[in-house]
Amino acid sequence: MLNSMTGFGAREIELEEFGKIRVELRSINHKFLEVVLHAPEGFLSLEDKIKRQVEGKLKRGRVTCVISLIGSRGSKALINKPLLKNYISLLNDMKKEFHLHNELDINTLIHLPGVLGTQENKISHTDIWPCLKNLIDKALEDLLKTRQKEGRALAGFLKKRAVSMDAHLKAVNARFKKSVQNRLQKLCTDEERAAFLKNSDISEELERLSFHIKNFKQKIAKGGSIGKELDFIAQEMQRESNTLAAKSFDVGISVRVIQMKSQVEKIREQVQNIE
Repeated sequence: MLNSMTGFGAREIELEEFGKIRVELRSINHKFLEVVLHAPEGFLSLEDKIKRQVEGKLKRGRVTCVISLIGSRGSKALINKPLLKNYISLLNDMKKEFHLHNELDINTLIHLPGVLGTQENKISHTDIWPCLKNLIDKALEDLLKTRQKEGRALAGFLKKRAVSMDAHLKAVNARFKKSVQNRLQKLCTDEERAAFLKNSDISEELERLSFHIKNFKQKIAKGGSIGKELDFIAQEMQRESNTLAAKSFDVGISVRVIQMKSQVEKIREQVQNIE
């Protein structure tokens, strides 16, 4: 089975002491495995554990892990009562001294400097880790499912391209033999025939390209983390196709080679997404 490097997974849970915790995992193609964490301050101490957890499931891709607290109970409002009492006492003294009749209201009092504030409740990573680990595991399961689904689609696409290349290659092989015979009959001297065969013989290229196509199809059937291998094989197929195009002396062969090069370009584009 082939896995794509593109995927998404998300899970969340409501905890009485912390509020709602949500984990989102997004992955895109990358040469290696890279894990990027975005989390509230209380979770940063868990970064190494989270990265190891992701690395245990994935081989390649750039994975962004976003941890969010929704409706967090991590902070609470506080009233500085001693300061508020002091304000009220001073304001009442001012009213008496200056014969003021305005009543003190709540809006005035809470906007006085230092009266209203918040206190952060520190989140214990020891307490939250078991739950968070379980959330990440489930989000990873979702991420893997989407990567596997896209991987199956990619495998089908690549198989079709390989089969198409195989068909073009067989047609080129058959036409090459006939074209060589026809061209040799038109040449007058042995020197001309020898020079022609030296410059236009594509037997080795056809053989190597046939091997690469066969190897490519076998790798797809085997599956696993083979994105780099498929990319290398595709590069070799492109190299042989370019040589065929350069040596081609027949219009029919040139047309087939152009079609093969088009298939290789499509293959190279898509194998970049395979783990």
